[in-house]
Amino acid sequence: GAGGGPSRRDGVRAPGEAGGPGARPRLAATPEPPYYAVVFTSLRTEGDQGYGEMAERMEALVARQPGYLGHESARGEDGLGITVSYWTSLDAVQGWKQVLEHREAQRLGRERWYRSYRIRVSRVERDYGFEGQG
Repeated sequence: GAGGGPSRRDGVRAPGEAGGPGARPRLAATPEPPYYAVVFTSLRTEGDQGYGEMAERMEALVARQPGYLGHESARGEDGLGITVSYWTSLDAVQGWKQVLEHREAQRLGRERWYRSYRIRVSRVERDYGFEGQG
């Protein structure tokens, strides 16, 4: 995907933030708009088939990609997953799509890991929220 690569762990993380079992989910840190969001919605196939290893590789690779701001990801027990990655520009989104290792992950995703997926690219015009205690 991560515009949307595989993501093994549920939860949301900022770039460079440690994931893994017991890690507390966090929202991605994004700048003042405008910026871009790539929404990768997928339905997984059964079994791992190398998915977890590739997910970790793509997470490390995207964190070094110019224009990458972070991502948030979740997958339900029914296999439906949504990963939203955030980017500074459309050029940055296109740059990630062209990274050779990411293109290989995309190919394997179509062959092994996903029953179906959709990618939606959008410009974020407004960004607001709530930061509670806890």
